Amino acid sequence: MPIFSYATEATTQSQKKLPTPSSNNGNSNTKISDIVDQIASLNLLEAADLVQQLKTRLGIQDIAMSTVNVASSAVSAPAAAAAPKVEEEKPAEKTEFRVKLEKYEATAKTKIIREIKNIIQGMNLVEAKKFVEGVPKVIKESAPKEEAEKIKKTIEDLGGSVVLE
Repeated sequence: MPIFSYATEATTQSQKKLPTPSSNNGNSNTKISDIVDQIASLNLLEAADLVQQLKTRLGIQDIAMSTVNVASSAVSAPAAAAAPKVEEEKPAEKTEFRVKLEKYEATAKTKIIREIKNIIQGMNLVEAKKFVEGVPKVIKESAPKEEAEKIKKTIEDLGGSVVLE
């Protein structure tokens, strides 16, 4: 029967006598047996007080235990400790971008068509014209940051609107 139980069972436990441990040579150590008997007769509050006093006197630090009540508080403690770590960590800087042509000025259409033809390898003028007329369209997937910013600046200087995703 466990030593720590509900308070209603603590009174019945104090009336029961637990078996006394014996040393290896068969002789009973009465001092240890008396202490075990006294601890077994404690109710839950007294046992908790005993544990706290022993920790204080012996300099024992708290550790997570696998009992039901301690386990629930132990789960919330690491979660609370993990929260500040998340705040401390900076999100990884994005290195690859999706360059997307959103819209363009009607007067800049021909210049943007020529630039799209130069940016997208293997595209002819007809394909570039269809591409520009079908905005919003992705100009380049997974472009490095420098290249994506260069494309954006070039298209915007011509009169288009580009978004980096």
